[in-house]
Amino acid sequence: MTRRESIAGLIAALCLLVPAVGRCAGTAIFPEGASLVAVAHAHTHTEGPAQGPDGRIYFCDITVTRRSDMEAGAIYAFDPGTGNTTLVRSPSGMAAGLKFDAQGNMLATLGADFGSRSVVETDRATGTSRILAGLYQGRPFNSPNDLDIDDAGRIYFTDPRYFGHESIEQPTFGVYRIDPDRSVRLVAADLAMPNGIALSEDQQKLYVADDDVGSTDGSRLGIRTAFGRMQIVVYDIAGDGSLSNKRVFVDFGQEEGADGLAVDRRGNVYAAVRAEKRPGIRVYDPQGREIASMAMTNPPSNLALIEEPGGISMYVTAGSTLYRAPVLIAPRLRRRSWH
Repeated sequence: MTRRESIAGLIAALCLLVPAVGRCAGTAIFPEGASLVAVAHAHTHTEGPAQGPDGRIYFCDITVTRRSDMEAGAIYAFDPGTGNTTLVRSPSGMAAGLKFDAQGNMLATLGADFGSRSVVETDRATGTSRILAGLYQGRPFNSPNDLDIDDAGRIYFTDPRYFGHESIEQPTFGVYRIDPDRSVRLVAADLAMPNGIALSEDQQKLYVADDDVGSTDGSRLGIRTAFGRMQIVVYDIAGDGSLSNKRVFVDFGQEEGADGLAVDRRGNVYAAVRAEKRPGIRVYDPQGREIASMAMTNPPSNLALIEEPGGISMYVTAGSTLYRAPVLIAPRLRRRSWH
C-alpha cells in the first residue's frame, strides 16, 4: 500500500467516524457552514414537502385532532420568492405525503384520525380531485403515509398506522403500487411499520424506512424510546414494478430511526432521523455508509431536495415548521412536462 493510499483510507475512515463534517472523499454534500433556517410555520406536525409546478413548496400539517382541538388537517404552500405562506386546503383528509406527477397534478396520501385513508390526485388544470386508491380487497387502508412516483407513472406508497381512532382493517402494514390503469397491488408485506419511501436515481431500487414506534393509536407520540425495527431497507425493482431481494440498508439499532427519505442524482440517500441523541438529516452513500449530516434540535419528519433558480435546496419539515438549507448535489431527475 502506498502512502497516498494509506492517507485516502484514513480520510475515508474519519468520514465514517465524524459524518457531521458533510464532506467525504472530496464529495461535498452541504456547503461549509450551511444550516437549516426556518421559512414557514403551521400548527402541529408538518410533513411531506414537495415542489409544485408554480415553484412553491407545498407541505402538510397533520393536526393530530386530540392535540389541536379537532383541527382537520391542512396543506400549505410556501413561496420562496416572496416568503409568503398560503393555506391551500383544509380539511386535508389528514394528508401526510405529497408529490407532483409529470403533468403537475398533486398526489397526496391521506391518513387516519378522521382522515380519508386513501391516495388522491388533484388535477392541476381544474382543481378537482379523484381517488386513485381507497380500498384494497374491499377494505380501507390503515393510514397512507408517504409516496413516490416512477417515470412510468407508477405510484409506490406506504400504509402504516401511527395514530387514529379508526379500526385497522388491512392485515399488514404494507407497501402498495398504483399502476397507470389504477389497479392497486400489495408489493411488500414484510415490514413492521413502513414510513418514508424513495426511488433510486436509476429507478431500479426502492428505499423504505421501517419505523416501528410500538404504537398504532398515538399513545407513544413524543416518547423517544424506540420499539421494534428501526431500519432503512432497500428492494430491487423488476421491469414490471415488482419488488424483490429485500436487505437492510441502514440499521439504527436501539435509537429511533428514519421518517422521510430523499435521493440525490448521485444515488445518495437523505434520511430525516428522529433519534433522541442525534436528531437531524443524515446522508448515506449508495452502499449505506453515512457520509454527512446536519444536526437539528427538533426531530425532523420529512425532506425534499429541490432545484430552485438560486440553487439547490433541501426543505425539511419538523414540528410545526418548514426549514430550508442549501445542498450541493442535484435531486433525482424526474420526467416532467410542466409549463
